[in-house]
Amino acid sequence: MTIRRSYTILILFLIPIALFSQKEKVKNDSWYDDKILHFGFCIGLNTMDFKITPSESAFAVDSLFPEVATLNPGINIQVVTDFHPAPSIDIRFLPGVSFGQRTITFYQNGSVYDVPQRIESSFLEFPLILKYKGTRLNNVRPYVLTGLNYRYDLAGKKDYPPDKPVYLRLHRSDLYYEFGAGMDFYLTFFKLSVELKMSNGTRDILVHEPAQGHAEFANAIGKMRSQMWIISFHFE
Repeated sequence: MTIRRSYTILILFLIPIALFSQKEKVKNDSWYDDKILHFGFCIGLNTMDFKITPSESAFAVDSLFPEVATLNPGINIQVVTDFHPAPSIDIRFLPGVSFGQRTITFYQNGSVYDVPQRIESSFLEFPLILKYKGTRLNNVRPYVLTGLNYRYDLAGKKDYPPDKPVYLRLHRSDLYYEFGAGMDFYLTFFKLSVELKMSNGTRDILVHEPAQGHAEFANAIGKMRSQMWIISFHFE
């Protein structure tokens, strides 16, 4: 079979699919988009990370070099309050909670030093999001989003735990800036939105007060900011 004939068969095979995808379908009712205010809920999965800037001493001989070597899954639960001031714009307030953990491994001369530092977080979060929606195609509508999110970590410690080998502490509060994109799917009885966003903390979250007898852990870190990737499922 010649290459030209193969391309011809492929084109003939794709034409019906393209025509079918462009065929207008019956649109499901979207009364919630027409209301100036509506509500819903959201569940999601996250991976929490740190953006670590090592201290100058971390590059010296026999010093410790910090790194987040593995990412662990977490969960988000939120209540959706959606204000609809214009046809393509929503202003959304999504208070909720999120849970996750981060593990920092310290290396010395290429080998793992002592025990990795496992830091758990339980956030109260208060995101305020601007959502800009594109043109609806049948029962699907894309959108982009940006906003700010204030988080307060209930798992933050005032002192180092005496019963655990944890030698790093975090400030409890931080302000994050967020951006992402998603798709609205208009179903028969509700709207399902699937979105992916990145959330970046603006504060050096590390408490630069070393643990007694283990000062090398905090001293190896110059700055440490939070970062999260979140995939969310909104039901409205």
